[in-house]
Amino acid sequence: MSMRCLLVDDSARFLEAARALLERGGVQVVGVATTGAEAFARAVELAPDVALVDIDLDGENGFEVAGRLAGSVPAVILISTHSLEDFQELVAASSARGFLHKSALSVRAIRELLGP
Repeated sequence: MSMRCLLVDDSARFLEAARALLERGGVQVVGVATTGAEAFARAVELAPDVALVDIDLDGENGFEVAGRLAGSVPAVILISTHSLEDFQELVAASSARGFLHKSALSVRAIRELLGP
C-alpha cells in the first residue's frame, strides 16, 4: 500500500535526508514544511496520509502543530532528536499516533506505529 507523507521540520538538512530515506522505502513524500502555518496549508492542499512533525520547531510548539494537523491528516507522528523519556507524558496526552526518534526513522517504524 502506498503512503503519502508530509514532513514538518525546521531543518532543511533533515528534510532532505528524511525525504530520501522514505522515498527509497516506497513512501511518497508529497510535501515538506518548516513552520506550522506552512504545514497546515500543505496538509489541506496535498491530503497526506501521515504527517511527521518535529517536536522542536523553531519558535513553535510541535505538539500544538501536531494537534492542529490531526484535524486534517489521518495520522500524525511526532519526531525528535530528544528521547521519548523527555516527552513521554506529553506524547501520550497528544493526538499523535506515536513518537519516533529521528535516528530510528524508517518506513518500517512508521508502518508499525500506524498499524494494520
